[in-house]
Amino acid sequence: MTTPGRIAGDTASDESTGKALGGRIRALRRLRGMTLVRLASLSALSHSFLSQVERGQATPSFNSLGRIAHALGTSQIELLTDSRPAGSVGHSRVTAAAEAAQGTYGEGEARLLVADADAHFRPLSITSHHLEFGEPFVHVEHEFLYLVAGRIEVELDGERQVLEPGDSVYCESEVPHRWRAVDPGGFHALVVKEQPRTTARQPRPAPTEES
Repeated sequence: MTTPGRIAGDTASDESTGKALGGRIRALRRLRGMTLVRLASLSALSHSFLSQVERGQATPSFNSLGRIAHALGTSQIELLTDSRPAGSVGHSRVTAAAEAAQGTYGEGEARLLVADADAHFRPLSITSHHLEFGEPFVHVEHEFLYLVAGRIEVELDGERQVLEPGDSVYCESEVPHRWRAVDPGGFHALVVKEQPRTTARQPRPAPTEES
């Protein structure tokens, strides 16, 4: 096990941000029916470090947050983005480009277009130039991808296929999946995910190598 990351600073903003992130990690872990011990095993991080993170007493490094997100079947941007309270904006709303949260999604960058807690899905605009496959994601939520530009190679449950602009993929619950850019110019895709819900089985372990 490794314990990367830094202890959060003592400023009010650092403490507030750390507690908010820790609370989201704890809430999703519990939603998954996962113990801290199980999360530690899947993310290759120590139980004590994860406990500190959930209590807002430690801030995970970029690499550690990626491991935690992968183990929970989500992404860094989704863990880092504050959800709007349920019912706070009604059932319909417009999101201006400047309002969308921006951050990391796997090896790429993403904009989270809807962050309402009571929304039924999470649409993301994703760009990436990463040419290598990462570890497969496995989660109970269904997922849809529409390729806007560039080419990608998609792997669904071990089977691979190259997608062209305009192609799309529907990924059912708990199907291992991943994708990569085919060309150095990268790609732009729209991904629509269900809101997180309880899993029937645990995601596969993340890589254990140090970085």
